[in-house]
Amino acid sequence: MTDTTFTNHQNPSFLQACLRQATTHTPVWLMRQAGRYLPEYLATRIKAGNSFMGLATNVDYATEVTLQPLDRFPLDAAILFSDILTIPDAMGLGLSFGVGEGPRFAHPVRDEAAVAKLAVPDLDKLRYVFDAVTSIRKALTQADGKSRVPLIGFSGSPWTLACYMVEGAGSSDYRLVKTMLYSRPDLMHRILATNADAVAAYLNAQIDAGAQAVMIFDSWGGVLADGAFQQFSLAYTARVLAQLKKTHTDSAGNTITIPRIVFTKGGGLWLQEMAALDCEVLGLDWTVNLGRARAAIGGSENGPGKALQGNIDPNVLFAQPDQIATEVARVLDSFGAPYQGTGTGPTHIFNLGHGISQYTPPEHVAALVQAVHQHSRTLRA
Repeated sequence: MTDTTFTNHQNPSFLQACLRQATTHTPVWLMRQAGRYLPEYLATRIKAGNSFMGLATNVDYATEVTLQPLDRFPLDAAILFSDILTIPDAMGLGLSFGVGEGPRFAHPVRDEAAVAKLAVPDLDKLRYVFDAVTSIRKALTQADGKSRVPLIGFSGSPWTLACYMVEGAGSSDYRLVKTMLYSRPDLMHRILATNADAVAAYLNAQIDAGAQAVMIFDSWGGVLADGAFQQFSLAYTARVLAQLKKTHTDSAGNTITIPRIVFTKGGGLWLQEMAALDCEVLGLDWTVNLGRARAAIGGSENGPGKALQGNIDPNVLFAQPDQIATEVARVLDSFGAPYQGTGTGPTHIFNLGHGISQYTPPEHVAALVQAVHQHSRTLRA
C-alpha cells in the first residue's frame, strides 16, 4: 500500500501540497535557493577552488551548500545542489563554467555526425550526483529518524538541454538551435529522444538515491512558437514522465509516492495542454494569474487536478521587506484559500516565477518566507 501520510517527515507540507492534500500553511521553497546570493555559499565555493563544478562534483560541498539556505530560512523543502547540464556533460560535450560566465560546452552538437554520436550516458559518470542525494538525505534525517524537510531532485527538460547542446552556451536568440529545428527537424527529434531517455534514467536514479520529489526544468520552452512547443518540448517532457517512477520503496518497506513537477518558463499560453501531462504539480512563471490557473487546472474537491507552484517575480526581492510582504499577500490572495478538507483539492506551493538573482539580499529572502507563512495561515483562519 502506498503511504501518503508522510509520517516519517517532521515537515511534510511540501509533499502534502504536491498531492493536493491540506496543509496548515502554504509551503515555500525557492528555485536556486542554494547559491550565489548567500555569503556562506561563496565561502564554500572558494574552498572548492572557486569552481562551480568543483562544488557540484564534491559530495561534501554539495551537501553543505544544499543545507545552507535551510539553516538561514524556515523553508519547506530542500533542492539538490547541482546543474541542469550534468547529462550533456556526461555525454562528452565538455561542460565548463568560466569565472563570471555561464555554462559553455567545448563540443556543441551542430551536425549529423555529432548527433549520431549522442547516446544515453553511463550513469556511473553521474555517480557524484546520486552520492550527493544520498548524503543530503542522511544530513536531513534527524535523531528521531524523521526527515527535516523533503529533498527535491531535478533535471533540465529534453528541449532545454538541447538548447545548450546546440548553441554551446546560453543564447539571446536561440538562432542555432531553431535553425536546426526548422531545417533539420529529424536531427532535432533524434537529440530530443536521446535526451528524454537520459533525463528519465537520471531522475529515476536520483529517486533510488533518496530524492523524495523530482522536477523537470523546461527553462526555455517558452521561446518556442505555438505548434513547435507541443512538438519539440511538450511531447518530450511527456516521454520523460512516462518513464519516471511514481513510487519508491524505502528501507522500512514503505511505498512512498514521488511527486513530479514540471516548470515551463513562458508556458502559460499552453496551460491547458500541460494539464494533460502525467505529473502532480505544474510550476508557473510570474506572467500567469494563479486564480485563473486554479480555475482552469487546479481541480475540485476529491477530483483530478494539478497542484500549482509559483509564481512571484524574483525582482520583488529587491524591494523593501514591507513591499515584499504586500506582493506575497497579492500572490497568495490571487490563488485564494487552499483546500482544507480531509481528501484532495486545489493546493499551492509558493515559489518564485524563475530562479533567485545572485544579487538578492538574504534578509529580503527571510522577509519573503516569513510573509508566506504568516499570510497563508491567515488565509486558512
